[in-house]
Amino acid sequence: MSATAFISTTIPYVNARPHLGHALEYVQADAFARHAMSQKDVFFLSGSDENSLKNVLAAEREGVSTRELVDRNVQYFEKLLEAMSIGVSDFIRTSVSPDHIAGATEIWRRMDARGDIYTKDYEGLYCVGCEQFYSPAELVDGKCPEHFTVPELVSERNHFFRLSRYGDRLLEELESGRLRVYPESRLNEVTSFIRSGLEDISISRSVERARGWGIPVPDSDGQVMYVWIDALTNYVNALGWTRESDEYKRFWVDADKRTHVVGKGVLRFHAVYWPAMLLSAGMPLPTEVMVHGYITTGGQKLSKSLGNAIDPMDLVDRYGQDALRYFLLADFSPFGDGDFSEERLVTRYNTDLANALGNLLSRVTAMTVRYRGGVVPPSGPLGAPEEGLSEQALASTREAEAAMERYDHREALARIWDLVRRANAYVDERAPWHLARAAEQGDAQAAQDLDTVLHHTYRVLQRLGVLLRPFIPQAAERMLRALNENPEVQGADLALDPAGRSIEKAPPLFPKLELA
Repeated sequence: MSATAFISTTIPYVNARPHLGHALEYVQADAFARHAMSQKDVFFLSGSDENSLKNVLAAEREGVSTRELVDRNVQYFEKLLEAMSIGVSDFIRTSVSPDHIAGATEIWRRMDARGDIYTKDYEGLYCVGCEQFYSPAELVDGKCPEHFTVPELVSERNHFFRLSRYGDRLLEELESGRLRVYPESRLNEVTSFIRSGLEDISISRSVERARGWGIPVPDSDGQVMYVWIDALTNYVNALGWTRESDEYKRFWVDADKRTHVVGKGVLRFHAVYWPAMLLSAGMPLPTEVMVHGYITTGGQKLSKSLGNAIDPMDLVDRYGQDALRYFLLADFSPFGDGDFSEERLVTRYNTDLANALGNLLSRVTAMTVRYRGGVVPPSGPLGAPEEGLSEQALASTREAEAAMERYDHREALARIWDLVRRANAYVDERAPWHLARAAEQGDAQAAQDLDTVLHHTYRVLQRLGVLLRPFIPQAAERMLRALNENPEVQGADLALDPAGRSIEKAPPLFPKLELA
């Protein structure tokens, strides 16, 4: 049986269009999924969280039905996925998916049958932006720490989940490493929260307050499921677990990895509430939770609620998906916050892609056409420069792959760019234009050295095309096609001798950008 992996993004509310923070998570998860695909069959899931009060209130403000609003806004998220080449296996919509509605209902029933659901009157401070209750101690100057708004005091009779039963089990999963949280600082945050004592959580809302929108509590009693409780179940529901589907068995029950890529603001939901729900329902837990930070502007988190959202589609339209994908993965920490700047995006693209990588591809293919009629020559004996280049290629491959296993895309690209810089330095050092001139004057050694240089720089470009596929897939495909390579070439195929392959001078792969 082949190895399998499950990777997911969170599912965003669709009360408005996506912002750049959504694009960051999409690109991160896509890069991790594409990296895993070189070794495993991967199910990569995203979707939309449609059963929230935020969506209802946004529709009311616009004077449209909630159904109309979510159906319209979902399309913006789907278009962003397409525009950024996010290769999801499925996109689940929580208000319309039969598998989701059936799965959320059945998980509720299982938790109830375990004796983990009860009803009581409740009063608490509720932030609609977070769809979350806060204790007074968690507020900052009396305001939500995420949205800086004053929560409303809500009093009603709700269903509760006995989260307090699962503290010891959750600590056991975390401390044993069966459930891993990246980075370690977030793991410490989770374990500290659990050790402080877990309290039971409200998991339903009245139909009246939800405006009739949401998944009904089984055996309806005038309540709908709290949006987070319904939303978290999407990860297994998309695999059709209630139908006992093969996908659920392959990509969840038997998967080597079950990975959630999440923002730091929803860590508690994914590393505490969701695993506890699965323990209650008797289902396998995720194996990894990768936690990223926020994109900020002027030091403030991007947020639709705060009105400082940056439209990623606008950036794609002006600069292209290669520039945006590369910038988000090469410039931003995978785990911490980072401030966005268009000027830095353009500079990073021009420096790394246009000047370093694009120039390398252009001059190697141009020299192969000029000096060898576009045919990759065989290599002569290796000298110290070639051995150094080969060692760098192997080191960059090994170190980039290891970084991706730690979910550190920035480190992976930094190590790949070690090879780009070394290859450019190698070309300058070996000066094939001088070798070509000497060869034309009858120097047989210079002719052989020229063959060696063109052969090994081709092989480096081939390797770079493969290494870059998780990060800038469209550009990597164009690069491999410019080398007359199958864009699906695997790393193992890089050992094959490319001598005799015909190529043409590559068109500009990364045209220079100007700040728009």
